[in-house]
Amino acid sequence: MNAVSSPAFNFFALIGMMTRTLVIGFGNIDRADDGVAYHVVNDLRRRLGQGMLHEDETGLEGLGAQIDSIFLVQLAPELMDEIIPYDKVIFVDAHVYDNVDSLYCAPVSPDFTPATFTHHLTPAMLFALLKSLYHREPAGHIVSIRGYDFDFHRNLSANAEALVEKAVDHILQLHGPIHDESRP
Repeated sequence: MNAVSSPAFNFFALIGMMTRTLVIGFGNIDRADDGVAYHVVNDLRRRLGQGMLHEDETGLEGLGAQIDSIFLVQLAPELMDEIIPYDKVIFVDAHVYDNVDSLYCAPVSPDFTPATFTHHLTPAMLFALLKSLYHREPAGHIVSIRGYDFDFHRNLSANAEALVEKAVDHILQLHGPIHDESRP
């Protein structure tokens, strides 16, 4: 058996052809619906058979799957190093807009629009930095869930909680077919 026909070669060739997706949830779990992305990330991880994140974990320690997911308080330029190996990046966040669907999903493209606040980095701005500095432009999407309650507690409103499963369904649809990683 030569190297080209060996099972290991076929497995690694297949890995090179698989779409890799990074799901980045961000928000504040101490502000009710602002932390809805934490619940989406954990529901996704549960459905993929991955370990759920504890409240003090980001998920950055365990990257390497076909679909990876992390949860952060906010986006930061340092995330560019984590994004580089992925074909798709899906951002998950809460929104407060009455004129937008409760489950809002849209593509994200690089766009460097200066923020009003110096500590605020949008997905589009992060992609603009990634494109400018690393010449990488993965497919990007945002999945945003309407928040109704932003008081200081960790419970989701019934309306936001009802959208968690639908958001995960949409994320899985955006990723596409999942290869069974347990079988080469």
